Amino acid sequence: MSGDRPADPALTLRTAYEAASAVVAELGDEESWLPTGCTGWAVRDLVLHCLDDARRGLVALHTPCEEPVDRDAVTYWSDWRPEAPGAANGRRWARVNASMFLDFGQLRDLYTETVTAAGHAAASADPAARVTTQGHVLTAGDLMTTLTVEATVHHLDMVVRLPLAAAPSAGGLAAVRTTLDGLLGRPAPPWWSDTHYARVGTGRAALTDAERAALGAAAHRFPLFG
Repeated sequence: MSGDRPADPALTLRTAYEAASAVVAELGDEESWLPTGCTGWAVRDLVLHCLDDARRGLVALHTPCEEPVDRDAVTYWSDWRPEAPGAANGRRWARVNASMFLDFGQLRDLYTETVTAAGHAAASADPAARVTTQGHVLTAGDLMTTLTVEATVHHLDMVVRLPLAAAPSAGGLAAVRTTLDGLLGRPAPPWWSDTHYARVGTGRAALTDAERAALGAAAHRFPLFG
């Protein structure tokens, strides 16, 4: 893994969730229908997806496992490729279910209370304990980092049409950069901002010809996950 893991993965996760919650808390029904950086999803669809991810983390943190670890905070993402089987069905599921909330405030409040609970669960967990999620075994600390990365990337997705919205946490962006460096096997060009790296590294934006030249043979590996 390139770079350093967060010194306190629970705190890093909590600050990432707090930053995202600050955006969601300001959203009304009209804003909930704005497009996002995720193909086919409006803001409310993405909020539902993030709610489900926080719920998954909450369950995982309370599901101890005795099996050996088979993924870390970087290799966890090696299974996540653009347009993986079932991706379209997952997008459709979120759209249908998010539309069932006639009052966006209900979804907003459910998201806020769930990420708050997940943050508390992370603070109480032993980072070295083994937990299971998505068919893999990770340490709780590495799970927290993957949740941070997910929350931060989707925070950037959520605000593409919300120019006045709060930015992701610095710790969350650092976790994304470290994860992408680990998948790339080397640091990205140092002049790339954290936000730009997050977008090109996950396929939200395409590499320019100059960026491909700077990356050399590694360019074909982009997006690193999606």
